[in-house]
Order: sequence, then structure tokens, then C-alpha cells
Amino acid sequence: MALPDSGISGEEVPFPEIIELNVGGQVYITRYSTLTSVPDSLLWEMFSRKSAKGLARDTKGRFFVDRDGFLFRYILDYMRDQQLVLPDHFPERGRLQREAEFFNLPELVRLLAPRISKQNSLGDDGCQSDPEDSSPGADSARNLGSLSPGCGPGARQAAAAAAPDGKRSGFITIGYRGSYTLGRDSHTDAKFRRVARIMVCGKISLAKEVFGDTLNESRDPDRPPERYTSRYYLKFTFLEQAFDKLADAGFHMVACNSTGTCAFAHEQTDDKIWTSYTEYVFYRE
Repeated sequence: MALPDSGISGEEVPFPEIIELNVGGQVYITRYSTLTSVPDSLLWEMFSRKSAKGLARDTKGRFFVDRDGFLFRYILDYMRDQQLVLPDHFPERGRLQREAEFFNLPELVRLLAPRISKQNSLGDDGCQSDPEDSSPGADSARNLGSLSPGCGPGARQAAAAAAPDGKRSGFITIGYRGSYTLGRDSHTDAKFRRVARIMVCGKISLAKEVFGDTLNESRDPDRPPERYTSRYYLKFTFLEQAFDKLADAGFHMVACNSTGTCAFAHEQTDDKIWTSYTEYVFYRE
């Protein structure tokens, strides 16, 4: 339900008990008391004023905040009880810390900051920093003996798997579903290469290294970098662009396969509409 417009002249306009927010395109519904639970925070300043006039709204009347809509759920969760609870191997810790700084939540910023031991080495939280914040060759430049014990054997194996140039070996599979029309005399329609979405399967760290910002992670946002996924997809639909990125990263295609199924036939023209699924497997030594 859209909030009424605040353009009432004169006296103050109180905020409703239930408030709708649009944060970077993500809609949140929460209580007024939650948004004002941390004094001097940005949200406290926004909703403690005597009037809603001047606050940005979207086309449906919801209060609009131009920040990361996905990470805001952790900001809102913290404001409910002032406790930080994150998924295991949370990969966006550094970005969430920047969001906490923007919303002026100093205690949350402190909780998100990497812990430094007396030996000036990262503690347990060191393994949860953003993989994007480090350079591609950071793991190879690190001596295995200097790894913190809190990082566990998984981190040691990851560092050991790094090549001298900082690039790790592994497989990446890209797949797509397409459709084409097979008409009379076996003439194929020009829409054979119509691609709706290019899927990416493989290790998280490799996929991020190769495709960077063109990788859409919205369907599997919380998976740690050393795990595997089959739910990522690319923000573009040109296979050649994906091939170029893989080639630039040193990958070579080692296998491919494709299947086709006749979906239906046109009653008047006898043209058959086929759907296909194709996968390309790339490997880097």
C-alpha cells in the first residue's frame, strides 16, 4: 500500500507505524520504531524529523534510499536487536561495512572490522573478507606458513592451488538454451542463435575472476568463493563475448555438447520449432 503524499501544508506530518522502504529497488516493510532504534544514525535522522516533507519517494509513495538493496537486509536486521548475524563464509563483509558507515552505525562498523591479533595477523574474521578487495595474485604472494591458524586447511589448500602468476587451474562450464525453426526443405530460420540467458557453472572464485561485473550473482548471493555454483548467469547474451573473456583469462575449450527437442509444429506451414540446450566446458591449467 502506497503511503499518502506528504505535501500537506502547514503543520507536521507524523510517520505511520508501518513504513515501506525502497532501497535500491528492493522493497522492505518495517516498523517506525525499528528505523529509529539507533540514535544519531542516518535512518534515525530521516524518520525522527517532524515532517516527511523532503524525503525522497518512489512512484508508489515508498521512501527511497539509493543504496545496495541486497545488503540493506543485514542493516535492518541489525537495527532490530543491535546484533550482527551473518551467513557462514559471508563474501560481502567489506561492502556491508561500507553500508554501515553510510547509515552511521559505528557499532556495526566495529563488529564488521577485521580482527587483528597481537602478532599483527588477521584473526578468524580474516577468512571472511571480500574476495574482490584483494588483487588476483594476493594468494600466491602470501607465504603458506604465514597463514592464520583460524583460516583452516581450506585456505591453505586454496593458496597452494594458486599458480605462480596468481591464476588458479579449474573448469568453467557455460550453457544456454536456444530455439530455432526448421522449415520445409530443411531451411533453418535465422533466429537459430536466439539466446535468452547464458548460465555459468564452476568455482565461485574462478567465475568472478573471469567475468567480473558482468556476472549476475543474484540467484546464489551467499556462497563462499571456494565453493561451486550452477546458478550464476551473465548480464549479456553474446556467446562470443563470453568466449573472449575466457580466452583472455587463459581458458581453452575442452568439450561441448548439445541436445535438441522439437517443441511443436506449425499447423499451416509445417515448420517445426526446436529448442536446444548447449554446454561448453573450458579448462585452465
